[in-house]
Amino acid sequence: MQPKLNLLSDELVTQILEEGFALLMNPGIQVKNDEALSLLADAGAEVDMDNKIAKIPEKLARQALETRPSEFYLYDLDGVQVVHYGGDTVQFTPGSGGITILDRKTQRQRQPLTEDFVNFVKLVEMLPQVDAQSTAFIASDVPEAIGDLYRLYLALNYMHKPIVTGAFEKETWWTMKDMLVAVSGSEKKLAEKPIAVFDVCPSPPLKWSDITCQNLIDCAKNNIPAQLISMPMTGANSPVTLAGAVVQHTAECLSGVTINQLVNPGAPIVWGGSPAIFDMRKGTTPMGAIGTWMINCAYVQVGKVLGMPTHSYLGMSDAKIVDAQCGLESSSAFFAALAGANMVSGPGMMDYESCLSYEKMVVDAEILGMAKRLIAGIDGRQTPIALDIMQELGHKGNYLSHPHTKKWFREEMYIPSEVIDRDTMEAWEKKGSKSTWDRAQERVDELLKKYEPSPMSKEVKKELRDITTNAANHAGMKKLPPLPKD
Repeated sequence: MQPKLNLLSDELVTQILEEGFALLMNPGIQVKNDEALSLLADAGAEVDMDNKIAKIPEKLARQALETRPSEFYLYDLDGVQVVHYGGDTVQFTPGSGGITILDRKTQRQRQPLTEDFVNFVKLVEMLPQVDAQSTAFIASDVPEAIGDLYRLYLALNYMHKPIVTGAFEKETWWTMKDMLVAVSGSEKKLAEKPIAVFDVCPSPPLKWSDITCQNLIDCAKNNIPAQLISMPMTGANSPVTLAGAVVQHTAECLSGVTINQLVNPGAPIVWGGSPAIFDMRKGTTPMGAIGTWMINCAYVQVGKVLGMPTHSYLGMSDAKIVDAQCGLESSSAFFAALAGANMVSGPGMMDYESCLSYEKMVVDAEILGMAKRLIAGIDGRQTPIALDIMQELGHKGNYLSHPHTKKWFREEMYIPSEVIDRDTMEAWEKKGSKSTWDRAQERVDELLKKYEPSPMSKEVKKELRDITTNAANHAGMKKLPPLPKD
């Protein structure tokens, strides 16, 4: 039995959906993309081309919900199914789009470089608790114009797991697609066995920019999975109530599903987001706030009622260093797991979705392992459960040497790495009285040493570099930074 967390009553879910559908008509959705507006108009929506407003009938949105798939898979570079979007399957990927990294020596934030990104990809490859890669942060040693595609280029050279990514421009989306085709072998193979999902973000409240809407359309045209990232912020760009934010999230995602399915009925698409409360005292959007966690879990519940694959942005902290606050807030990964979000983005990330840390990533991996054990539930394992063993051993209680213990203890227990201290005080002191940060640093070093190079052929790597170099040349950069050695 998988334990579940539902924060909304059936009646409230129904009301949220009713109001979400109503918003599609009044005030409608502002869509700053002419192709999408034409699609909507042809399908029966009331479109004001001058003001870029589309009023989408509920019937049209419901038709889109009927054609979208309820599940799909992402594949690793060997073509093996490793990520399942659908049902209550729960998987994790690091946070994405960071602009700084926490320096391992100074514990201060700085701009990341190519080598930092590569090492982060290697680290994620070595963490079994993490199911997919992400284009985690933007390397500062290339022009901003290619920041999105360059991070995918780097990841593809070192990853084996599938990846969550996203484009910042219309044109760079196509370059990134060319990279994915090069790795997959053909457009047909990429469509059949996708190795990436693209985040596409509506602009709150109730708007689509030209760029992100075109990314959404292009994903559908090429049958590449799109992941909706709706971002209402309570009291800032959405209603201040948690339920009100979920209503807005619902309308924005419904509009995205509708546009996507009008392009290509059956294209894979995910009901996701990164909402937050707005802290009126600080003017910030804390991802570590309980209200933020609740909005995420609530919209996942709505998505599941609609039969959609789901995504959530949790497992993050607003702390600036890896400290007690960081651990406390990152435990939101448990909430996401209990809500049954298919993909949870956020581990490794801190400081309001802006900074990533190697050390936080390995600590978070232990949280993810515990979360996965929690949702696996309690199984009797055998019949009788324990009666025969307890009658056999009676009052002696020497279970340590019993075959039953040897058979089941690894499945029953989540056994963490040395990042988690379970020594006695005496043993801990003999090992140097190391803090969590110290142990996390050692764990990072250990995993990076064990990383095995990607099996990608030299020919594919050359094709990837040629594609990226061409894009860099157009951005005014003559030569790409050298790739770090494996």
